[in-house]
Order: sequence, then C-alpha cells, then structure tokens
Amino acid sequence: MVSTKGRYALRVMIDLARQEPGTPVPLDQIAGRQGISKKYLELILKTLVQKGLLKGQRGKGGGYQLTRRPEEYPVGEILELTEGTLAVVSCLQEGRSCARQSVCDTYPMWSRFDRMVHDFFYGITLAQLVQEMA
Repeated sequence: MVSTKGRYALRVMIDLARQEPGTPVPLDQIAGRQGISKKYLELILKTLVQKGLLKGQRGKGGGYQLTRRPEEYPVGEILELTEGTLAVVSCLQEGRSCARQSVCDTYPMWSRFDRMVHDFFYGITLAQLVQEMA
C-alpha cells in the first residue's frame, strides 16, 4: 500500500513537471494547487531535495524545481524514495532473507508479483503522467 507521503510526493513532482523548466516554484503555490498543508509538504520536499530529485532555493524568488527532465523520472523511483520499498511482502524487501524461501510454496508467486509491480511503476515517467492529464 502506498502511503499519503508517497501519493503526495508523486502529485508534487507532477505539479513541478508542469511548470516552466528552470523556474523555482514557491512552496505556497504548490501547497495551494495540491491542497496539501505547507508543514506536511515541507517534509516531503525535504526528502525529495535530500535524495536529489528536486533542487530548492531559499529567499526571494526561491522555490523548488526538478533536477532532471520529466521523462527522466520513473514513478517507481519517486515512490521508493518516499516509501522505502515497493516490495509486496516483507521477505522480498532488500536486505531481508527468509529461511523458508527455498521451500516456500508461495515465494515464486510473490516474486513474480513483486517484479510486475516494480516493472509497472518503473515503466511510467512523470512526463507520461503529465501528458495523460493534458
């Protein structure tokens, strides 16, 4: 399940992808368009800036902007950075192992499903989402 943080991060990234490239967009404008509280939005933007997906500028004329072109942002990257993982079951999370994996009757099914989820989200870009809603 994708949390509010992941869904809002995706909305913010789409919002910024619709703006004039190279022009910082103030927090207030993003919050107003997206109906997200400024305080919660600051937390999301901080994560996206720390992870290098956005660039933030302080002061007059400051705001946030994408660091790459919209077609260079797979949705899966945004969701994984905000959610931590897209793994559908805990035994498929990176760094985890399951002692039953070699004898688990359901592991192959979960593994295929996990791959489908990964491929689905990594097969969609911000540019595609912007274009679909145009």
